[in-house]
Amino acid sequence: MTRCDPQSTATKARALSAARLHVGPCARGFTAVAVVVLLAAHHGSVGLTQPAPAESVPSARLIAADAVHLTGSVDSNSPAIWDLVRGTRRLYVLTSWDGVVRLATGSSVTQLSEAEPVSWTRAPRQKVWMEAVLADPGSGVWYGYYHHERDDVVCEGSGRVLPRIGAARSEDQGRTWQDLGPILEAPPRSYRCDTPNEYFVGGVGDLSVLLDAQSQHVYLFYSQYVRRQQLQGVAVARVAWAGRDAPVGKVLVWARGQWMPPSPVDTLTTEGETRRRWHYPAGTPLYAAAESWHDQASDVDAFWGPSVHWNTYLKRYVMLLNRARDVSWAQEGIYIAFAASLDDPRIWSTPTRLLEGGSWYPQVMGLETGTGTDKLAGQMARLYMSGHSEHYIVFTR
Repeated sequence: MTRCDPQSTATKARALSAARLHVGPCARGFTAVAVVVLLAAHHGSVGLTQPAPAESVPSARLIAADAVHLTGSVDSNSPAIWDLVRGTRRLYVLTSWDGVVRLATGSSVTQLSEAEPVSWTRAPRQKVWMEAVLADPGSGVWYGYYHHERDDVVCEGSGRVLPRIGAARSEDQGRTWQDLGPILEAPPRSYRCDTPNEYFVGGVGDLSVLLDAQSQHVYLFYSQYVRRQQLQGVAVARVAWAGRDAPVGKVLVWARGQWMPPSPVDTLTTEGETRRRWHYPAGTPLYAAAESWHDQASDVDAFWGPSVHWNTYLKRYVMLLNRARDVSWAQEGIYIAFAASLDDPRIWSTPTRLLEGGSWYPQVMGLETGTGTDKLAGQMARLYMSGHSEHYIVFTR
């Protein structure tokens, strides 16, 4: 988001939220179990594309823990990667704030160096938030997926932006990045300039990614902020892992029950050269907004900011979600959902509330040395919000 403008009162409030973890009444004062999540029960009114599966579903509970913090300022999902350094496994964590990406490393998430800004050999114009990273073990190359904001691309003077999603690659363990370009955008003219939303006029962003078990597809779970309420919410797309070095124009969006490609659009530049752009369809939300981000009422009811990991204990994919209740992005709660596979978006369970209130960007961090990250965790993991953790999350089959 255009999240750190020092002139923005809303942004200052957001920074304060990131600095002070808010735990709702259902967790406050507990030293052991705070919440039990029973996914068979539907909570709330946010629209869904399908009912929860009939099979038994996992549960989760929170346990209070000593506070720990990432060393970089956080205003997005914070991807983590384990990699070898002179034969020893080291943890790398990328954090983003005000459109600047920083990298920290250490022997564990509690032993991280200070976060330092990364470099770009070819950088996207204006601000990026690096929200997901995958490593290719065979080549040592990392692939990053970022939320990108450009000022006044549309709705000039509104102070709001139209985010999109891009990709990048690094050959030096995240210190330097080469931009691969924008890989997913909202459909043309799907924004609303008169929106009361504090940050966005439309667009897509606030994402996480996972590589499937067969290393065939990268799945992108993202937030969709387009004009039409029926299309607002959490959507999913995928791109072939084999095309990771040239992903532009290759992302398929889950829409109307199938994986739909973008349409090429060629235009002539003033120099007489042909420039190709891609028009992407709007995704069919996994969890559609019940109240719009963009109507003139201040109330909102929408999930956003998914963070997805594979849980080795549950043998399930787990998604953590924010749920917004107004145009200033006030947090109604943190929610959780499950799925047995990635290839059929319709099987995700109904989200249920894990925590009342809370802060933006809930994600796990696996506790297993050498493997545990935001994308891989076991029965017990750390729950982070805005880069801070005061709870373990414990899963039960």
